Amino acid sequence: CPINNMRSAKRWLLAGFALVFIYGAVESKRNFKCPSGCSCSKETIVCVGASQIPRTIPSEINSLLNANSLTTIRDDAFSGLPHLEYLFIEGNKIETLTKNAFRSLRDVTHLSLANNKMKSLPRDLFFDLDSLLELDLRGNSFQCTCENKWLMMWLKNTNATVSDVYCAGPSDMKGKRLNDLPIPPGHSNCFCLHLTDFVRHQSIPIQSMSADIFSFKDDIYVAMAAPNSNSCIVMEWDHIEMNFRKFDNITGKSVVGCKSVLIDNHVLIIVTQLFGGSHIYKFDDQQNKFSKFQTIEVFNISKPNDIEVFQMDGEWYFVIVDSSKAGLSTLYKWTDQPDRNETGFHSYQYLHEWFRDTDAEYVEVDGKSYLILASRSQPPVIYLWNKSTLKFILHGEIPNVDDVVAVKAFRMEDGLYLAMTCYIGDSKVIRWTNKQFTEVQALPSRGAMILQPFTFTDRHYLALGSDYSFTQIYLWDVETKTFKKFKDIYVQSPRAFTVVSTDRRNFIFSPSFKGKSMVFEHIMVDLSL
Repeated sequence: CPINNMRSAKRWLLAGFALVFIYGAVESKRNFKCPSGCSCSKETIVCVGASQIPRTIPSEINSLLNANSLTTIRDDAFSGLPHLEYLFIEGNKIETLTKNAFRSLRDVTHLSLANNKMKSLPRDLFFDLDSLLELDLRGNSFQCTCENKWLMMWLKNTNATVSDVYCAGPSDMKGKRLNDLPIPPGHSNCFCLHLTDFVRHQSIPIQSMSADIFSFKDDIYVAMAAPNSNSCIVMEWDHIEMNFRKFDNITGKSVVGCKSVLIDNHVLIIVTQLFGGSHIYKFDDQQNKFSKFQTIEVFNISKPNDIEVFQMDGEWYFVIVDSSKAGLSTLYKWTDQPDRNETGFHSYQYLHEWFRDTDAEYVEVDGKSYLILASRSQPPVIYLWNKSTLKFILHGEIPNVDDVVAVKAFRMEDGLYLAMTCYIGDSKVIRWTNKQFTEVQALPSRGAMILQPFTFTDRHYLALGSDYSFTQIYLWDVETKTFKKFKDIYVQSPRAFTVVSTDRRNFIFSPSFKGKSMVFEHIMVDLSL
């Protein structure tokens, strides 16, 4: 049995040292001084009770045993020992080893880390041990969790003989062989809920008020309203370089909104402006660019602030939200009657006036269609689609929320929620059940312009973007039923956080009103790394 051979090797080693104790240590040709607490021969050192690895060791030493007092092993702890073959670090109090603790030990054939206090080992710890034949890991407290996923895989592929390693935890795994587990149960890819991150992927030197993502013919685009550039900039995702690049530039005057809609395999972009009217552009396949398709009726629009596009009962609509007292937020409907020269969007219904609307959100609940209008001068109001009159009628309001600059609806497992952004005071998360609105959480948000919900797989996030501080990312905590602070990211004056999923990767695109627009990648952190 190979493990018995390792035991025999250690017995032989200790027997040899009994002679060293009787006859005295033999100094090497270099007059090596045996470290305190150790016994030395020409090729072997045995240390009992030493609290650290001896630093000055002749390079010809091929066997080292250290017992009792070590608590950790640092990088390159055995540098200068190229001929070391037997390394027994057992019966100590070791809890941690660094990743490069055994670097350069390419001749080691027998390694024992038995009877220590280790719960996990750093990934690729044994990478440099090219000659390893036998490994003893018994007597430790290994946890069969994500941290040891790599070890489980390594045990299945190594040619070395390894002692049976048993799980000391978690409780449901205690006593099971580590060697038998392909991956930690309950962690199908060894990813844990709280171990995700957002890392900066791309910085785009464009100041923008919005970012609208759309797909067309297997490609992904983003339309950005850039008032300082007097344009709606369309960018395309480069599947090779893995970033966004400029695709087209729709010029205008003080462009404040760009919103896409795909109808009958045609891509339209609605462009709203502070001056010069608002227009719709259509993608021209032959010219590979957007060309003007329609001028929008904006007789009652004075200061467009938002565009909300939605499909209802098979018909396409959009709302232009007007933020001035003199204007009217207006609902437009798509009409396709080429024989009457009426193909395009036309005004369909005027909504309330004098309330300085800031945002609109379309929501479907229990088969009913609702339109929420947020305003600076009154609580958000809710319109209900009347299927008889085919118009929106005033349905009610959302109480106890004032001066709302944006409203976003999102769903989680237990129902429908609204994220209400307030520039002054606290932004709020509200749950909508039947006709009841229940405040779930208030988030301090001075200077906030957007509280954006988004979801990746089963992780629900909120991004709170402010003109005065870092963007705060919150993550939904299933146990407390609240959003907990997750991370700060930096975007100067962000105006949106839009999800982009492509090439099996997930991103959020954040346009900046005063600085560079940013793209962050949502990554999963592998605990076994």
